[in-house]
Amino acid sequence: MGNAEGCAAQRPIRVFLVDDHEVVRRGVRDLLDAEPDIEVVGDAGTAGHALARGPALRPDVAVLDVRPPDGDGVSVCRELRSRMPGLGCLMLTSFDDDEALLDAVLAGAAGYVLKEIKGADLVTAVRTIAAGRSLLDPATTGRLMNGLRSEDTGAESAGDALSALSPREREVLGLIGEGLTNRQIGERLYLSEKTVKNYVSRLLAKLGVARRIQAAVLATRATAPPHTSAPDTAPPDTTSPHAPPGPH
Repeated sequence: MGNAEGCAAQRPIRVFLVDDHEVVRRGVRDLLDAEPDIEVVGDAGTAGHALARGPALRPDVAVLDVRPPDGDGVSVCRELRSRMPGLGCLMLTSFDDDEALLDAVLAGAAGYVLKEIKGADLVTAVRTIAAGRSLLDPATTGRLMNGLRSEDTGAESAGDALSALSPREREVLGLIGEGLTNRQIGERLYLSEKTVKNYVSRLLAKLGVARRIQAAVLATRATAPPHTSAPDTAPPDTTSPHAPPGPH
């Protein structure tokens, strides 16, 4: 009891909710607001609303739906944490998705739970993340890491395939490796989202992989640009968004 009173005497944990279902937001808000040491300071139903409103609320923990209607929770997590490095993000999803989990880890999320989680466990998760600890399920992360290790065996042969990528495709691959979405890549390179999708499809085919996340793994393993040994394919400045001439 003394501990509970001590927690209540301190500044409560400030929580920001992002989910496109109003019923879910209300339920989670009621659940968390019932705790003496937790305060829900705001909520949002879309990624755009979350990014516009979240930073001003200065939350300690953001509970984020992985797939809001106008974007993705992983991108929201990454953007909010870039503005508030001390923010802890708890990703909330209705299904078990290894690819979304890896994206969440790369974006710096501290936790990833299914919406079927019990109320008491969600409260514990918020407190754990607010205390600066990670809540990524060991079994799930272990399975994910095993999958990455199995993909590692094909990294060397894929390195040869990297040399077949055009300069622009290498740029797109590098940004995939940073965890950017197609929309974010388009904004970075001044391309339409549809054009980025076409580049992604082509580079996946050239690399011989079926999933975007596999390409991201290859990108992180190929930190040294493959074109350093092939000057005939290297552009003067691959970092420039306008490197390849001509219309997109």
